[in-house]
Amino acid sequence: MGSFNTSFGEGFILVGFSDWPQLELILFIYISFFYSLTLFGNTTIIILSQLDPRLHTPMYFFLCHLSFLDLCYTTSTVPQLLINLSGLNRTISYGGCVTQLFIVLTLGSIESMLLVVMAFDRYAAVCRPLHYTTIMHSLLCLSLAIAAWVGGLVNSLIQTSLMMAMPLCGLHYLNHFFCEMPVFLKLACEDTGGTEAKMFVARVIVVAIPAVLILGSYAHIARAVLRIKSMAGRRKTFGTCGSHLLVVCLFYGSAMYTYLQPTGSYSESEGKFVALFYTIIIPMLNPLIYTLRNKDVKGALWKVVGRSRD
Repeated sequence: MGSFNTSFGEGFILVGFSDWPQLELILFIYISFFYSLTLFGNTTIIILSQLDPRLHTPMYFFLCHLSFLDLCYTTSTVPQLLINLSGLNRTISYGGCVTQLFIVLTLGSIESMLLVVMAFDRYAAVCRPLHYTTIMHSLLCLSLAIAAWVGGLVNSLIQTSLMMAMPLCGLHYLNHFFCEMPVFLKLACEDTGGTEAKMFVARVIVVAIPAVLILGSYAHIARAVLRIKSMAGRRKTFGTCGSHLLVVCLFYGSAMYTYLQPTGSYSESEGKFVALFYTIIIPMLNPLIYTLRNKDVKGALWKVVGRSRD
């Protein structure tokens, strides 16, 4: 089997869910619906956060970034998946595949770091309420957001460069619905031990360490909440922080399954369904999780709806 990663014109065939043809129509319908909800929900959060002065706070500043990331993340994979499920076109060029891999890694890494920033914001709000506005000033918020974007970009550059340096062998089939790193590693001609070790270090920095930092911040938050005497205050704090913690568990759970296990034990069939979870389900749930019980967002929404009726 000859290497082919320099033959850009040959490209790949994305197998997608063609192994389960009976599921393709059902998946097409559900994914189209979920994708529409994702676009609507995240776009609504961005618009409301810009229009309503009550939402001009650090929490919603970072939530806007999260919504924008989710919009870009789903759009980088879902339209191609829908075309794949319809059977119209299952091919992707080598250059297109590398570009998609780079974009997906970039956006996923940024989101991982942004969730740490959002956890720090909640920590400051709950544990340092009297100093919150002093700590989370606009310049710091902007600096933290920029740091998350730059960090994600650097991580993606490193991992994509390592992947492109590997010779790939065999048939031009990727057993996935988009260009995912673990699937690429299975096509490597040579021993990938050294490359995987470098990638693993990068993934620990981007996935495992942020998860530990977030859990640590919420341990402090939990202690602070238990000291609140008012039950109404406790419920409000648990409602705000609990929604963020749920997002964290969903995101990091699926990310650790995909990126922190050895390539040899990675199941491509299971990986496709897990990928559906973090490319479609989580971006759709984020707006609901963050805003379903949030009076400020509901108030802003009704205010905008009221204006449109007038």
